[in-house]
Amino acid sequence: MSSQPTPSAPTNGILQTGKPIAKADLIEGMAKGMAVLESFDTQRQRLNATLAAERAGITRAAARRHLLTLAHLGYLETDGSYYWLAPKVLRFSGSYLASARLPRAVQPTLNRLAAQTQESFSAGVLDGDEVVVIGRSGYEWKSGADGAVRILAYGLHLGARLPAHATSTGRVLLAAKPKTALAQWLKARTLPRLTTRTIIDIKQFRAVIEQVRSDDFCLAAEEHELGVHALAVPLRNMQGKTVAALNVVASPQRLSAQVMQRDLLPLLFDAARELRPLM
Repeated sequence: MSSQPTPSAPTNGILQTGKPIAKADLIEGMAKGMAVLESFDTQRQRLNATLAAERAGITRAAARRHLLTLAHLGYLETDGSYYWLAPKVLRFSGSYLASARLPRAVQPTLNRLAAQTQESFSAGVLDGDEVVVIGRSGYEWKSGADGAVRILAYGLHLGARLPAHATSTGRVLLAAKPKTALAQWLKARTLPRLTTRTIIDIKQFRAVIEQVRSDDFCLAAEEHELGVHALAVPLRNMQGKTVAALNVVASPQRLSAQVMQRDLLPLLFDAARELRPLM
């Protein structure tokens, strides 16, 4: 999984992924501090000043000052040499999930779909190379050997980040991009192989995205994780803009791709239409 979003253009080593801003309005110190904070991920949970500088694209001296400041403010913990994220950073995600319109709008639908089908549903948005899970049905369901249905706590938490190129949700969101924007996204990018079935050839990947754009849904079979396939559709607002994607995951042993598409795709389309006025 990629650990950093792809920048639209570098400015003094700072990643830019949001809206353009006039140079006079840019607070570079804040941008560098956020770049340091974003350097921590599942691949690198602990960083020293040298590693943080490399990942954030700033000098070691600047990285050291930002690390010390973030630790002073309570966003990082440290042993004196290495730093790691502190629980305080969850204030941002918690506030977003509690106050943002999109997570609150989709959650009842996710829960209803899960109760109706006993499958696991989620919603996600695109952030650079990754899909961020902003809504998740509360449980996964599994049939035991005795035929009884058991409820398992879900394993994919809110805020989890998934590689866009290998997931149904990511491909739906990429297909919503204008062709020029998709070309820019793919420029100078490699597609990591996550399983033996992951598509990593750029030409083949372009063809897949074109098919998703034509079908208005995506079925990805074991490209992100073996033993899991996923089906996704776009969530659009009343202006027709894709703002998120809705998906369902299942094991091939439980549901074949054909059955999944036959039985669950209509439910996803219906849910997307119902959610449209709320987007």
